[in-house]
Amino acid sequence: MEPFRFHLFVCTQQKPEGVPSCPASGSFAVLGALDREIEVRGLDPDVQLTTCGCMGLCDEGPVMVAYPAGVWYRRVQPSDVSEIVDTHLRGGKPVDRLGWTDAAAMKAMSVEHGEKFRAAMAAREKAGVLPDRLDQMIRGYWPSRCLLTALELDIFTAVGDGATAEQVGTKVHANARAAGMLLNALVALGLLAKSGDDYKNTSESARFFVQGSKDNHREGLLHTANIWHRWSTLTDAVRSGTRIPIDLRKDARDDTSAWTRNFIAGMQRHAKDRAPLVVKALGTAGVRRILDLGGGSGAYSIAFAKACPDVQCEILDLPEVVPLTAEYVSQAGVSAQVRLRPGDMLQDDFGSGYDIIMLNAICHMFSEEQNQDIFRRATLALAPKGRLVVQDFILNPDKAGPQQAALFSLNMLVNTDAGASYSEVEYMRWMKAAGFAEVNRVNLPGPSDLIVGLVK
Repeated sequence: MEPFRFHLFVCTQQKPEGVPSCPASGSFAVLGALDREIEVRGLDPDVQLTTCGCMGLCDEGPVMVAYPAGVWYRRVQPSDVSEIVDTHLRGGKPVDRLGWTDAAAMKAMSVEHGEKFRAAMAAREKAGVLPDRLDQMIRGYWPSRCLLTALELDIFTAVGDGATAEQVGTKVHANARAAGMLLNALVALGLLAKSGDDYKNTSESARFFVQGSKDNHREGLLHTANIWHRWSTLTDAVRSGTRIPIDLRKDARDDTSAWTRNFIAGMQRHAKDRAPLVVKALGTAGVRRILDLGGGSGAYSIAFAKACPDVQCEILDLPEVVPLTAEYVSQAGVSAQVRLRPGDMLQDDFGSGYDIIMLNAICHMFSEEQNQDIFRRATLALAPKGRLVVQDFILNPDKAGPQQAALFSLNMLVNTDAGASYSEVEYMRWMKAAGFAEVNRVNLPGPSDLIVGLVK
């Protein structure tokens, strides 16, 4: 059975640096070119594009196989993609100059590769060599720190349409030699391109990291850079059971407003995409009043306001956050539907008569006792048949996964007094103890889900 007219397999098996592989020869660039060309030619319904593991032909990569004919292409480059799409996918004729028809030679090469690989792995195992997976995990912070430093220094904006290391160093007030080392590392990571002494942004870095781009994420990503030093205190935090008191605001050049702005921008970076999912999952029927606790950028209230012109939202957040919330709400054009209330959700009265109370990415900041108190007070603030909605990373019952939720729990350990990721069992128990008549989990695409409690 062939549900698609064509099924293309492109090898993307990663291997240690210096070892021949399809990715080292450019298979990811080929994959991207195929994806774009297939879409442009309107062939999406007819072609399934799939990545695959090693085919044992690493010296001939990038390797691609096209079914149902079973045509093997070798040494494919992005510049070849248009010809493959036109000649093979549209014309039904393989591109002979790229095809490999010597089946015996292919099989011999693949078998030899497999034997060498197994022998090498056996030798590593006997010698007690640290597995690549563990080695990469241990050094995984190198690329991350490189990118975060580039964002802190605004390197990508400084590079612009092209600049030398000396020019970049001058723009960002950095040592030219050290700036060159950072720029070269960014080239190695595929985040910059280099020609002679000149560096240029890739299309990806220009889109996401350069000031003025409509998709610029730099401000939001600076929140991750800001909490880097807290993650360096993880060992001491595990020993003590809580975060180590250091002032992250000093890392934002003593500008507390900049630190807060970066934090809210970081939250907005995730929330703007998830907010419509939450609105769709909850629906707007019968919803007239919403209380958005710790609403931050206001993304969820904004999404509800846009989905339902009759809804009125109220965002309760800290006094230093509310002016930033006002900016996002104003930009979205929903100021008439969204009221802002500066305050503290741990202390302030919530009010009453709300159809929905939302806690989006909030509960992980608080202790079990604080969350239970919020839930109890929420039951009093909801109208009959009202709902309390928690969106968060939800741990498995044994708390050993999913991976992002488990790691995020450590993020809360180093950044809060008593926060953590919690399990569905815990949220269910707290809501039922608070008096919610019905509690359900609603799964969403992505890493976080909803726990919804309904009052009588």
